Amino acid sequence: MPVAKRVKPSDFFTPDEWTTLTRRYRFMGPALIAHCWGIILLAMALAIWQPLFIPLSIMLIGTRQLGLAILEHEAAHGGLYPDKRVNDILSNLFCGPAYGGSLAAYRPYHLQHHKYAQQAEDPDLILSKPFPISPASLRRKIIRDLTGQTFIKQRRTQIAHAFGLGLKPGPGAENRSQTARQAVMPFLIFNLLFLILLTALGYGWAYFVLWLLPMATWFPLVTRLRNIAEHAVTPDADDPLRHARTTHANWIERALIAPYWVNYHCEHHMFMHLPCYKLPKAHQLLHAKGITQKMEVQPDYITVLKKACTPRQLPPSIKET
Repeated sequence: MPVAKRVKPSDFFTPDEWTTLTRRYRFMGPALIAHCWGIILLAMALAIWQPLFIPLSIMLIGTRQLGLAILEHEAAHGGLYPDKRVNDILSNLFCGPAYGGSLAAYRPYHLQHHKYAQQAEDPDLILSKPFPISPASLRRKIIRDLTGQTFIKQRRTQIAHAFGLGLKPGPGAENRSQTARQAVMPFLIFNLLFLILLTALGYGWAYFVLWLLPMATWFPLVTRLRNIAEHAVTPDADDPLRHARTTHANWIERALIAPYWVNYHCEHHMFMHLPCYKLPKAHQLLHAKGITQKMEVQPDYITVLKKACTPRQLPPSIKET
């Protein structure tokens, strides 16, 4: 069972540089959570004030729902707060319940992804292995995301598993059911309380239009784009500088696709214990040393999508989804 190859920080950074990069600030995790929720609430207020902004607010809120998932990912690496207990509490209160994530279930799964990145044992390999796909297949996937089909399929499966429905008996069935319950119950409680709060304020409709609708449409789309950008059609599964991708993002892409430095994914896999807010500095240092020329780095998300949907010939017996 081969593990993914690692790099040594000392091969890339001086001791002083590494000390600076690994320093974690107590205020940053709470500040990022406050920033994420601040944008969500401001986008809601904007659309309530002027309904013409509803489409923009849906995109902003859906991206910050992804932001909550990214911050939970940060918590899985202990990056929200230096104290592990506080780190986990922040995630379990303010990140996972809102969108349906569970830190307890996600952390071991995700660390296995890092251990076996792009190897046969990587649990996320299913997300990248099908690529490249045809442009028509990518369009179908985007349509399913934006019409809520992806959301309904995923939530229906998650809720069914949480209540022991649709699970084949056998080894691991109870564990999968328990894992689903860890995510579903806080999710249902949070969303019920959020609906009650907005209704009490006289804006019950906003829950459905400005919270549930972004979660059912834009959130699945940007999650898919994130997954494609991170590992799809990367050049070398055995090269720790090229089995994950960094994608440069302008301010529009950061606002609507890639919040909280999630686009620096190659650096994240190279140095997985760096806090997310140090990844741009790591990239800057690596670029100055000429290392980024050896890494998988792309100029924007359009370029990545073009690489991921290169037309290919499939045997007649295989139908692309």
